[in-house]
Amino acid sequence: MYGTSVPPCSTAHPLLSRTLFLTRTGSPRNLHARTHVCPYAALPTSPFSLRPVLRPPPPRPRSPPLSRAPIAGPPPGLRRFNTAPRAALEPALLGCLGSSRWVRRIAATRPYPDLDALLAASDEAGYDLAFSDLAEALAAETPTVAPPAAPLAAATALRAGYAAYESRFGHAFVIGLDDRRPGECLDHVLAAIRTRLSHDPDHERSVSADELRRLARSRLVRLVEDPPRLVGRQPGPGAVSPGCPDSPSVAV
Repeated sequence: MYGTSVPPCSTAHPLLSRTLFLTRTGSPRNLHARTHVCPYAALPTSPFSLRPVLRPPPPRPRSPPLSRAPIAGPPPGLRRFNTAPRAALEPALLGCLGSSRWVRRIAATRPYPDLDALLAASDEAGYDLAFSDLAEALAAETPTVAPPAAPLAAATALRAGYAAYESRFGHAFVIGLDDRRPGECLDHVLAAIRTRLSHDPDHERSVSADELRRLARSRLVRLVEDPPRLVGRQPGPGAVSPGCPDSPSVAV
């Protein structure tokens, strides 16, 4: 047997390094040919070595640095609230909740970074009020009668409900109405008076404290949104605005 071959990985032409092997077995007609492909044929080679030269991957492009948004400070109304003189702020806070202890605490814990922090401080100070502080705040609430546009029967029922409530519990009826539409306020107040007249004094004191905290929150929001109220004469807690108020003084 004899054969002719060329070295498998010829460097004469790296990209076409294919070697033909011829083998004769017995007869000239039994001539078999096979092709061997070098596994490194397609890789670039160094002129001094038959080993392939592995090139490092290209560097990855660097992403631009993230731009940081500027940190926003408190809204203008809250900034004025934080910097208002205490002599001007305390009368305005008394219009939100008629407790001097609550007022001093809210004024002393300024500045507030945002409105949520202010409302959280209001709730915390409201929960810490003693019985005498709640009595002081309830005494400052003065619900008014329904406006002249109210039906006569509704105005009469409202006055009778207020009188019955104050006779039983010794303080004004308080309720938050921010989540009610103007047309629903009167009916909601009358229904609430009938329900709460059945409470015992301890239960009703707890309900009234919850309503005072709700009123303080809604009044604080309006105070921050209306900074001119921080100066000049402030309305009492029982004062109402047109529409559906935050106190039992119902406009219909």
